Amino acid sequence: MPKALVIRAPGTNCDTEMCRAFSLAGANADLVHLDNLCAEPTLVEKFDLIGFPGGFSYGDDVASGRIFAMKVREKLYPALRAAALRGCPMIGACNGFQVLVQAGLLPGPRANQVWPSQPPIQVAALTDNQDARFHDRWVGVAYEPHSVCLWTQGLDEGHDDETKRLIHQFSVAHGEGRLVAQSQSMIDDLGHSRQVALRYTDNYNGSQNAVAGICDASGRIFGLMPHPERYLDWNRHPFWTRLPSALRKGRTPGLAMFENAVRAVIAPP
Repeated sequence: MPKALVIRAPGTNCDTEMCRAFSLAGANADLVHLDNLCAEPTLVEKFDLIGFPGGFSYGDDVASGRIFAMKVREKLYPALRAAALRGCPMIGACNGFQVLVQAGLLPGPRANQVWPSQPPIQVAALTDNQDARFHDRWVGVAYEPHSVCLWTQGLDEGHDDETKRLIHQFSVAHGEGRLVAQSQSMIDDLGHSRQVALRYTDNYNGSQNAVAGICDASGRIFGLMPHPERYLDWNRHPFWTRLPSALRKGRTPGLAMFENAVRAVIAPP
């Protein structure tokens, strides 16, 4: 079975859910403290998948995910760069997305470029929501049909528009989730390069171009503000009893993301 690494730190609170997501998808998940990895970065080599969970790492002091991300940049970037070069799928949800962006792992180099030996300059950010409020609710998303993101492949297939609107919702809980880039052209380029994986149907936090999640050029490193690991069972949906019973026998969109990644490791294209 593939081995999944979930990196925890003081204040992360979706660790167990992410471990369960990888386990249900067919991987053995290990929860490892960030400090242990910083002390021994070679541990990363043992894993086939990597997860950065949500929460409020280090109390979100300075800014959301900042301390976690700076430790990653200073101590773990070479190990994570090597993992990216060998095609290791990675996911960061909410706080984990903030970490991936600040650490320079997203949006990553262009398709015709290689990962630099030093951490890339941060070119995007997850900043205060446009209404300066913390949002804790379920939101609708729409998938980009031609995205290179392996985590979201096939999620939008086989349903009519009303069913899609009903089931493709995810839990969010953040005060700093508005995605911004250095320029509007940069965020447009992410769309043109098919690195935008999903968008909000209700752009409640004011993200540029309503972007809810992006991936690197390979499609294997994925970050999103919604929480797929909180939607592994149909009864987590806010009105799951209204869903057709036949639909509830299949996999949820949240679980499907993790299954896509595990399948890519087991049977690479």
